[in-house]
Amino acid sequence: MPLKPSWVESANRAGCPFPLNNLPCGTFTADCGDKHNGVAIGDRILDVTALEQQGVISFKGGPLLDQAGWNKLMAAGPEIWASLRDQITRLLEEGAPQRTRVEAFLVPLLGAELHLPFRVAEYTDFYAGRHHAFNVGSMFRDPENALPPNWLHIPIGYNGRASSVVVSGTNVRRPWGQLKGSADDKPVFAPSQRFDIELEIGAVIGLPSKSGQPVTVAEADAMIFGYVLLNDWSARDIQAWEYQPLGPFQSKATATTISPWIVMKAALEPFRVATTAREIPLLPHLVEPGPLLYDIDLEVSISPDAKSETTVSRTNYREMYYSAAQQLAHHTTSGCPMNTGDLLGSGTISGPLKENRGSLLELSWGGKEPLTLDGGETRSFLHDNDAITLRGAAKGDGYIIGFGDCTGRILPALAEPYLRQG
Repeated sequence: MPLKPSWVESANRAGCPFPLNNLPCGTFTADCGDKHNGVAIGDRILDVTALEQQGVISFKGGPLLDQAGWNKLMAAGPEIWASLRDQITRLLEEGAPQRTRVEAFLVPLLGAELHLPFRVAEYTDFYAGRHHAFNVGSMFRDPENALPPNWLHIPIGYNGRASSVVVSGTNVRRPWGQLKGSADDKPVFAPSQRFDIELEIGAVIGLPSKSGQPVTVAEADAMIFGYVLLNDWSARDIQAWEYQPLGPFQSKATATTISPWIVMKAALEPFRVATTAREIPLLPHLVEPGPLLYDIDLEVSISPDAKSETTVSRTNYREMYYSAAQQLAHHTTSGCPMNTGDLLGSGTISGPLKENRGSLLELSWGGKEPLTLDGGETRSFLHDNDAITLRGAAKGDGYIIGFGDCTGRILPALAEPYLRQG
């Protein structure tokens, strides 16, 4: 599919992440106004809340954009999602007859404040990247036993904290927790010294499922509204002490940062790719009916203390062993109901080479092989005031589909929190 030309000139420029082909969904404020829902186009935001209020766009059944966040529209289903894209495309395409009227509803992207684009109902994080799982298993066990016995059969996951999901640009405070090294007799309560990132893609659930009714992989794919970049901040030293036998808890509860724009699934259709060939055939309820991954280039950069950034990893979403639709279908097998606004983290996305690894744990091989930044500093894990940026783009014929940067800066740990009495 080639570039769709728009009368918004900036949307047609090479390398623009928000061409007419994209139309990602966000929530913003401008000039100290109320939160409105908007769609990114070029270097502008189209205020779709205001357009709906003025009757320029409409949906059968009544208003769907009158609340901050996209949950109400997401719950309306794929027919409404398609209607939204069709109406906006006709308003913004080259030669659109309503251009003069619509121009008044464009807001400069630069200077607008971006908020969480949806209300996160629940958050589940998976461990579904083959290269990442192999690397971590090799570090903590051995290459012959790197993958747990169940790994090639089901997408492993855990339920995280929806309350700590934050939008890009939010600072992240270094967490305190119980730490116990292999040579220590007992744990100590201290700030995490092995604070890390995880490069992921998040699937945003639009349609809910019913309690007691599992869904197929095809039905699960139809439930997904869109995708965001996702950084699942991880305190590796807290995790090492707490995770047995029930898995991550406080080590993953500090924050999960997502990009400010939801790229709708329809924008990614030209980039569908199949998951990798299976060593062990999956059971029927997890078999994909067609290509359900996406060809999305991804990268991670570190900027130490406001200095220039260094790109430390490049990989691609197509490296995942399980797609979001498989993860979602598996989530419902017990009869667990899924809700509008549920967020599924893909798991760390790593590739086969060292430069493709999606976490510092892997890049530094558990701290044994520190990486060197462009300015000469080294990193095994994150330092205070480091800023992390995740970027992603699907590359089409003369255009790209971008997500907006997913950023966060590490603030120093508070001084002895939770130790006050009375």
